Amino acid sequence: MYVSRSKVMTVTSIAVGVTLMASITPGARATTPPSTPAGGSAAASGPPSWCGSKQISLGFTDGFGGNSWRLVTAAAARDEASKCPSVTSLEYADGQGNTQKAISDIQGMVAKGVNALLVFPDAGEAILPALRSAKEAGVITVPYRVSAGGQAGTDYDKFIGADFVTDGKNWGEWILKNLPNGGNVLMVSGPPGNSQGVDEAKGLAEVLGPSGKYTMIGEQPFSPTNWDPAETQKVLTAAIAANPKIDVIVSDFGPSLVGALPEFEKSGRSIPAIATSDGNLLSCFWEDHKDKNPDFKLFTTSTENDHARLAMQWAIALATGGTPPAEDTYHGVPFEDSVSGQPHPVTCRKDLPGDVYLSAEMSGDEQAKLLNK
Repeated sequence: MYVSRSKVMTVTSIAVGVTLMASITPGARATTPPSTPAGGSAAASGPPSWCGSKQISLGFTDGFGGNSWRLVTAAAARDEASKCPSVTSLEYADGQGNTQKAISDIQGMVAKGVNALLVFPDAGEAILPALRSAKEAGVITVPYRVSAGGQAGTDYDKFIGADFVTDGKNWGEWILKNLPNGGNVLMVSGPPGNSQGVDEAKGLAEVLGPSGKYTMIGEQPFSPTNWDPAETQKVLTAAIAANPKIDVIVSDFGPSLVGALPEFEKSGRSIPAIATSDGNLLSCFWEDHKDKNPDFKLFTTSTENDHARLAMQWAIALATGGTPPAEDTYHGVPFEDSVSGQPHPVTCRKDLPGDVYLSAEMSGDEQAKLLNK
């Protein structure tokens, strides 16, 4: 079961305890939260192909919406919906990490008569009966990113997953290139057994395993941290004490590492190479510490906020009679590389808060406005 990044980067400036709602008139842009990335509005030639002519009301339920990653991701979904004039209204509900509330939110959207429902089902299979009921009520139902089990076409209309195995492969290819002589690799992820970490570890092993040069250290397939900075610090502190040599750290949420990395410096060791996902906090940490840490190479993949855009396109296409996207799986891509500078060098925006994600379509400046920072 996949568990949300509910303990990291919590945004205290927004009242998470209130269910948020956003309404949009035909052709207008959703305004809560604001989101105006370049190219965000429909082109002058007309709406995108996934936007059909049938007018719909749209619901969006989030299992947890109270950290910066979730807020940016939800805003991306809203922005995508604003490109379709056929979406006459959009209503959002935050499950606040409470499974029963998340279920009630889905049921409430159905009772209000939405035509389509996008769901981030953090609670996994516990949400499945609610998804099934929504579909049986005639609502186009599209869960994304987190598997709720069940079967598309029977329990919901479409699941839009992510290719986490490829993320692991991308990290592995970078490690092969930049640490060709092998070494000790520590991988950290969220809760024990979470499907994202398991898939990433599988991709990593497929690339590194055949060489026979790399030793995976710590718990297998990864050391669990719950994506919690405090827990990450405990895990890394223990790993440093137990392993005189750590050559590379792999993590699926880079910003959560920042509080723990100084432990290497405290022990008189260089921060090792890191393969992870992006975040302004981590990029600025690298900028501040790279000169004193000769082994501190950094490679990031996108943090995948825009997965919500692909999922929203599918929900709208199925409900409005538009043309569904060619892809039904979101693929993350490499973002920063401190060694090659490709596709981007490590980019620190010290004029922006740490909890923005420059790999997202929404600009860092817009994210800062969204977070009220």
